[in-house]
Amino acid sequence: VQLQASGGGLVQAGDSLRLSCTASGLTFRAYTLAWFRQGPGKEREFVAAIKSGGASIAYADSVKGRSAISRDNAKNTVLLQMNSLKPEDTAVYYCAGSRSVINSSMRIAQAYNYWGQGTLVTVSS
Repeated sequence: VQLQASGGGLVQAGDSLRLSCTASGLTFRAYTLAWFRQGPGKEREFVAAIKSGGASIAYADSVKGRSAISRDNAKNTVLLQMNSLKPEDTAVYYCAGSRSVINSSMRIAQAYNYWGQGTLVTVSS
């Protein structure tokens, strides 16, 4: 199983960015996919997650209202659209996947078996 994240970069505060994660080696449609991030000097934290059917979605309070997670099962891809970016959004963003994640565990990193390599997002003020 491989998860390949991309789309990071250097942007200014207020800009938008779309992160993409493409998976291979798994039955993508059966997996819960999530984004986590780790900022400089910080612990890894949950950003957003989407269940296999797409009906259940969760967001961290810090990004709710300005981010949207979506999935394209035909392309084995999960997207994270981030708008109104802030300097505190600066982090390495990781995509993660797992086949069996209950709703109450969607925000927990330990619930995910597979992780991508991360893509760096830097937001300048």
